[in-house]
Amino acid sequence: MGNDAAPAKPIPLPNSLIMLKKLIYLTCVLLLTACETAPLKMAEIQLTTPLATEPSILSSSKISLLQRKKQQAVIESAFSRRTSPQRARQLAAICFDKTAGTVFMPFDLAEIALAETGGHRLSPIAVSSRGARGVWQLMPRRARSHGYSADDMRDDGKCAEAAVCELYTKLDMAQGNLDRAKKYYCGQGPQANAYMKKILKVRQEMIAELPGQGYKLALADSPTRIR
Repeated sequence: MGNDAAPAKPIPLPNSLIMLKKLIYLTCVLLLTACETAPLKMAEIQLTTPLATEPSILSSSKISLLQRKKQQAVIESAFSRRTSPQRARQLAAICFDKTAGTVFMPFDLAEIALAETGGHRLSPIAVSSRGARGVWQLMPRRARSHGYSADDMRDDGKCAEAAVCELYTKLDMAQGNLDRAKKYYCGQGPQANAYMKKILKVRQEMIAELPGQGYKLALADSPTRIR
């Protein structure tokens, strides 16, 4: 044969192998595309999440039991600056219990309490000039719409339950915007705008304490702590 022999022709691949190569290539391209776009999507979520400073703690859809305890500890601390330590502890526990199983967080209920009656020692017998009652300041008509009497608003637990119901109503009015729902909780106009400023102020107060309370809870849950 020698050097004059004709070069060997490549053996054609079966159609099935060609299709398999194409599928593998397409899969790799899709995976690379997903990896490139994932960080952008996460950044977009964090930017649009309320209180994005600590989304894992402040996102009601992802909040864990430990994180809820962390919020409760912060709430108790904030409440204790307005009322007695014992009452602060009781009200913080109510914020924890009454938001369990809802779309709300303990912070949501606490913010309303602080904005409504924080300047009145979170009193259960507080009555506004318009007749709103209790720590969460429900008008008798609104309390009745949720199945509670005006006198029930002196009971912190019942008042909190009515407040959660009212917040659900306002959330529906606000088309899912929680901050707007809290504003509607007060009403509309200049008074509601001033109310929202109170909400934001107490929110920042509590957010500032989150890191420290998390450290305290970690020590409290440690099996090696000194008893």
